[in-house]
Amino acid sequence: MKLSAKQQARWAPWVLLLGVLILWQVLCSALNVSEFIFPSPARIASQLVEFHSEILRHAWRTLWVTLAGFAIAIVVGVLLGFLIGSSRLAYAAVYPLMTAFNALPKAAFVPILVVWFGIGPGPAILTAFLISFFPIMVNIATGLATLEPELEDVLRVLGAKRWDVLMKVGLPRSLPYFYGSLKVAITLAFVGTTVSEMTAANEGIGYLLISAGSSMQMGLAFAGLVVIGAMAMIMYELFSLVETRTTAWAHRGSQNH
Repeated sequence: MKLSAKQQARWAPWVLLLGVLILWQVLCSALNVSEFIFPSPARIASQLVEFHSEILRHAWRTLWVTLAGFAIAIVVGVLLGFLIGSSRLAYAAVYPLMTAFNALPKAAFVPILVVWFGIGPGPAILTAFLISFFPIMVNIATGLATLEPELEDVLRVLGAKRWDVLMKVGLPRSLPYFYGSLKVAITLAFVGTTVSEMTAANEGIGYLLISAGSSMQMGLAFAGLVVIGAMAMIMYELFSLVETRTTAWAHRGSQNH
């Protein structure tokens, strides 16, 4: 039975993942790679089962901290993006400064955040926010700032005010940009949380990675990485689903193939 293009696209990532895991396992077994150097998928799976309760506890902490920072990033990113994109002067003034700020390594902020907020979820939430708000802000601002002048002129002739143009045309037009930024930003938020937990927490997947690495439990460390990847993939797919349901008009061409 021949699969449709849509079904092929749906199953392609899983087939690729399965192929990578099989190749990984075969190479580890054939080359007799030590688990202290590079554990096999079978070893990682056994560690996931053996330490499932501990991994779940740390994963839950990382998940809610990441989502808290990500929620703040959405609010701040949308507000700043709307402010910058709705005014050419604000776009010219603020955008270069935000670009310079985004170039700063966010890991460097962790020691400062620890001094301000102490060891705990605070630094991790703020690190997740700092590393993930920029893509949201940029995409919202770009969606609004690149509104076609001809379209805006026509709407003005029809009596629409600047606010009406932004709210009724600019924001809906920015939705595909917004959802695209969410899929990028959520993965960055997990990176920020994990980096912060590795240096400024006593709980979470980042802390688990440091603990497992220091005790030479490489299978457990890789299991933590697998959990982080799985959580990020689930959130990515969730945003993709919401995007497809709410912006189907932006995907008509892809749905016809």
